[in-house]
Amino acid sequence: MPTRILLEGRPGVGKTTVVRRLAALLLNRRAVGFTTEEIRQGGTRTGFALETLDSGLRGVLAGVDLPGPPRVGRYGVDLDVMERLALPPLRSADPARGELVLIDELGRMELACTAFQDVVRCLFTSELDIVATVHAKSDPFTDALKRRADIELVQVNRANRDALPEDLAARFDRP
Repeated sequence: MPTRILLEGRPGVGKTTVVRRLAALLLNRRAVGFTTEEIRQGGTRTGFALETLDSGLRGVLAGVDLPGPPRVGRYGVDLDVMERLALPPLRSADPARGELVLIDELGRMELACTAFQDVVRCLFTSELDIVATVHAKSDPFTDALKRRADIELVQVNRANRDALPEDLAARFDRP
């Protein structure tokens, strides 16, 4: 049975860092998926970038200068970045190759892409092992995932965030 872990935590607690370190620690498995990070200019957050794990492709997912729609808060979201960068590696993930799917994150900006929601639903019914990050805030899509019997919900906090990547790598990185 595949392992499905949701890393839940408040913004800024280190969920993205856990996913990046986990991907870097894997020796026997290929990680596919993406991470996101803040874009800052002069100390002010102006948007979010998305970067693929397998190829390092990068794009601006959301920004104060992007028109949208959709808009999430003060950010316009570029759904094309989800379509071009995030979705292809997720769609081609294959349990026969032993790939580990890493998704950072299942957040409002990413979930504004209906095709992404569809792909995530399919992934969570596949034979792939998955680690995804989610906000602690309530959201209909992520709340439904959190209620699934096959989900392990792991709280990320300042006390455990440094040890989590190694703990997860030990679980997933079997020869």
